[in-house]
Amino acid sequence: MTRTTQWLYAWLLLLPSMALLVLFTHYPVIANLWHSFLSTPKGSRPAVWVGTDNYAQLAEDPIFWQALSNNLWYALGTIPVSIALALLMAAWVHGKVAGRGFLRLAYFTPTVLPMIAVANIWLFFYTPEYGLLEQVTKGMGFASHNWLGSKSTALVCLMVVTIWKEAGFFMVFYLAALQSMSPHLAEAAAIEGASRWTFFRRVTFPLLMPVTLFVLVNAVINAFRLVDHIVVMTRGGPDNATALLLYYIYEIGFRFWDSAYAAALTMVLLAILGLAALLQFLVLERRTHYQ
Repeated sequence: MTRTTQWLYAWLLLLPSMALLVLFTHYPVIANLWHSFLSTPKGSRPAVWVGTDNYAQLAEDPIFWQALSNNLWYALGTIPVSIALALLMAAWVHGKVAGRGFLRLAYFTPTVLPMIAVANIWLFFYTPEYGLLEQVTKGMGFASHNWLGSKSTALVCLMVVTIWKEAGFFMVFYLAALQSMSPHLAEAAAIEGASRWTFFRRVTFPLLMPVTLFVLVNAVINAFRLVDHIVVMTRGGPDNATALLLYYIYEIGFRFWDSAYAAALTMVLLAILGLAALLQFLVLERRTHYQ
């Protein structure tokens, strides 16, 4: 087989994947960027070039800045806790504990539940007067509280739902990584007199960095793409306290039918995700040890 034939076979094998990638990833991004510089077509009036007007409107939009602030706090509140909890659960069920199979199933179950079902379950928990959380707090002597109707607690309530659902999913990756490690590493560390914490900090966690990088990238993406829970539980309220970026884009594009402004908002969201991914790889890639 000649070199030219090998190259031809290689490109033919790559062609289906490349076509799907261009059709459903690259082209939508370029088309969205183009539409962000146009006006929204209305009736018989076609879209016209408006340059950076949509981005200027975005800079002066207080709801956008509030949604961005909410999203940053949401990411800071869910990402570290979800990853730490996932690592803790993986280390727990990796050891020799009674009912290990049941624990693994229990931790992973929230992941397989539909997001709408999860939102409705937690909506019952947070229901004023009658919800499960209200029954517990009343039994402890606390006053009734509208958890999703208060600006001080609504976003935190969404964070709790996200952590509950995502930690089990991330746990699976950490558990697989722990199971793939050689048991001779722990035996050698024990012979040298290293404590379990020292072994985890010096050996286990560095070897888990490839998984941590993968999980972190997914956690950041998930933190900026939440819509389902907000639609069911709060609809962005109260007073936009739980409006996140993607939900605000959804409202602008499908409730107010301002597709051009929604395209500009989408480009900002893509820029944030791209910058976050770049920083993660630049910072963590140097600390990642591949086996």
